[in-house]
Parts: sequence; C-alpha cells; structure tokens
Amino acid sequence: MRARRPDLDTIRAALEPHGLFLRGSVNFSEGEAVPTLSDGSPAASVVLIGNIGSSLWPAFSRWQGQRPDRGGSDPLDTWSKDVIRAVADTANATPWFPSDPPWQPFQQWAMRAEGLKASPLGILIHPVYGLWHGYRGALGFADRVDHVPAAGAPHPCEHCPDKPCLATCPAGAVRPAVFDVPACRGHLRSPEGQGGCMGSGCLARAACPVGAAYRYNSDQLRFHMAALSL
Repeated sequence: MRARRPDLDTIRAALEPHGLFLRGSVNFSEGEAVPTLSDGSPAASVVLIGNIGSSLWPAFSRWQGQRPDRGGSDPLDTWSKDVIRAVADTANATPWFPSDPPWQPFQQWAMRAEGLKASPLGILIHPVYGLWHGYRGALGFADRVDHVPAAGAPHPCEHCPDKPCLATCPAGAVRPAVFDVPACRGHLRSPEGQGGCMGSGCLARAACPVGAAYRYNSDQLRFHMAALSL
C-alpha cells in the first residue's frame, strides 16, 4: 500500500508556535543513495526544518526557563529534538538531526533544497536571511512531498563588491578560500576576543550586509558564542 503524501500544511502549523519553519525539500531520484527510515525502508523525500533569524528564541527561552537544569549541556539541541520528534510522530515521518548518527548530509540537502552556497565563513548564506538562519532537523518520508518553494536568487557573495566579512575579522581568520579555525579560536580565547566577538557575536558575521534585518538578538548571539566551549 502506498504511503500517504505528507501534509506539509499541518506540519507548518505544528512548527509555527515554536518559531520553526519548513526550509525546503528534496525528492530523491531513482538510483540515488538515500537515507533509511526508522522502519528500514528507503526515504523518498526529506523536508528541512529550521529557524529564520531569532524566530525560535522566544519559545526556546520559555522552555529553558522551565527546566531545573536549564536544558542540560546542549539545551538548544535537546529542545529541537523534543519539538521535531513530536511533529514527526504525528506526521508519520523519521526525524534526523545534525548532531546524531547516522550522520545525514544536511549541508548538501540545504544546497539542493534552497539553492544555497557557502559564505567565506563556511555558513550557508541565504539571499534573504543572510547568515542568520539555521537547520535544526529534518523529516524523512516514504513518499515524495510537494515542493517547498526556495528563494531561487543568485549567490549573494558573488554580487558583494566590498566583502566586509573578509576585512572585519580581527584575527584575519576569514579568507576567500579558507576559514582559519585555529586563528579564530585563538582570538576568542584572548582578552580582545573575550571583550569583542565572545560578548556580542562574530564581528565578521555581523559585517555581512545580507539579511541584516534578521540578525540574531543579543541573548541568542551570546548563547551561541558561549556554546563554543572554548
């Protein structure tokens, strides 16, 4: 018996109170290597779930404030799994997460689903949201899904003449062909880094002019920087 086509409108409605969105979909082709669903069958499609700007922050902050342990060692990951697994149960879907094996190709899925490419910082840049978005999980289905519309705009970095992200990094870690992780981490451990990027977010990321209206709020920026666990 053929699986029922996923009801994306119902999934959108279930995610909305949590500030999460359907971020694109991929229908796999015949003969393509595909992930395995929880029942052992091959997936026919995947739908990406994520945040746009600080959309998830109010719901996550309320949840974290109600937890005696503040959500544990990785509260945003724990919250994301709680929300997305509940949606998966009602949608007859298999949930996958960037932090859990079997490791799924989230970056490749996002590039296929939304037509995105990497910025010099290594983060996939969106033509509207810039660097201020993220993928919190994905749902796999036994049937193909209706297409989730993508932005379909040119790669922003190819049309950015000044490229302020390359000049703003105080550690010189952001270069056209490589992101120097050791240089970045070394700077963040320094007094200058502790008083700069660690307190208010990556300066190179903030310098990008694309999607400035979606920049994470100050609490979320500090949260993500603290999560680096230097």
